Amino acid sequence: MSTTQSERLRELLEPLVSSQGLDLEEIEVDSVGRKRVLRVVVDSDTGADLDQIADVSRALSAKLDESDAMGEGEYTLEVGTPGAERLLTEHRHYVRATDRLVKFQLAEDGELVARILKVDDDGVDTEIPGVKGRKPTARRLAFEDIVRARVQVEFSRKDNKKEEEA
Repeated sequence: MSTTQSERLRELLEPLVSSQGLDLEEIEVDSVGRKRVLRVVVDSDTGADLDQIADVSRALSAKLDESDAMGEGEYTLEVGTPGAERLLTEHRHYVRATDRLVKFQLAEDGELVARILKVDDDGVDTEIPGVKGRKPTARRLAFEDIVRARVQVEFSRKDNKKEEEA
């Protein structure tokens, strides 16, 4: 997909997605045989439920049908939310990942897996989980020191809120 098509699609679709109370995170056009697939990823601070996804999908489909942004050929529109192991690229992504376990690739210190506790304009406060009975440790990471960050899936995490109420 050319940058100009990507920019045109973003300009066309972003106001519509925003009007639905969502952020346009990603646009991707892939060729699958003779057909093309337009994937649109949306999100918000509170997430997006299936009804919101359906509403925005119908609105985007109607807008694309009335424009020539996808050209004359057939295409399939797929609208969804970021995956469980989303890559954090924007400040809002870090905010949305608060209290989540994240794998950081750091400019000088290699990799670090830590839980995001707090996010501000300059970086993130994290907690590195304790291993083998050791207590967790706090660490501040400046955004400029983070090369990549990706949310990690946790299958065995205890819910602290439920523990505190018990």
